[in-house]
Amino acid sequence: MSQHVEFTLAELMIVAASEAWRGNGEILASGIGVIPRIGASLAKLTHSPELLMTDSEAFLVSEPIPLGPRGDYVPKYEGYMGFDRVFECVWGGLRHAMIGPTQIDRWGQSNLSVVGGDYKKPKVAMLGVRGLPGNSINHINSFFVPNHNSRALVAGEVDMVSGVGFKKERWEKGVRRDLMDIRRIITNLCVLDFEGPDRACRVRSLHPGVGFEEVQDNTGFPLLKADNLGETTHPTAEQMAVIAKMDPHNLRGAQLKGNPPGIRPAA
Repeated sequence: MSQHVEFTLAELMIVAASEAWRGNGEILASGIGVIPRIGASLAKLTHSPELLMTDSEAFLVSEPIPLGPRGDYVPKYEGYMGFDRVFECVWGGLRHAMIGPTQIDRWGQSNLSVVGGDYKKPKVAMLGVRGLPGNSINHINSFFVPNHNSRALVAGEVDMVSGVGFKKERWEKGVRRDLMDIRRIITNLCVLDFEGPDRACRVRSLHPGVGFEEVQDNTGFPLLKADNLGETTHPTAEQMAVIAKMDPHNLRGAQLKGNPPGIRPAA
């Protein structure tokens, strides 16, 4: 008999995020933010031990480093991984990062620069494009969206294309496109991918208590259903133990408003 496991929505999303790195091989896994980082750590400690991971400073580690104050924890260093070696991985397509853009469109183009108005006088100015143009061209990315709505998954194009996607017209003739890919979007409602016809966006799985219509109503562009659309896989007791080890201070509990349960209560 399977063991009953209680879990939060954040923990469900961590497990879903970890699946983005399944089968990637020996590449650098970078989770940007609490939930993506724990997801990458979970992947390395369970189904994909071959993933490379750094201490976020200058060294490769054989075991992901827990979040927050480390106490007497001693990192298990494997070798030097300075910026020069990181960029070798980036330029060679040997990295898969999970990031949290402000906007994503139907082509997987992402924006973390400005929202609304003219580019020179936007309504909101954010981080700027940072390293996203080069990263999005040169290696795999996935996305994390903590609040799935049509302001995040927008109609038309994103307000400023910070990261490239599958829109052919945005690519200069002759530019290599074989290193870029977008694998997953992990949201608080579902998991999406770009594996539909002509890289159309699909709903891959629905979180417990969420219907396809709710997801579509909160998305600015049409979505497809995956042929095997089902419920997002629940965390196991073993996965929950790894999550607790990687996040001993429960930083994950503050990532979603109200820290809701993983199984939505009946209305």
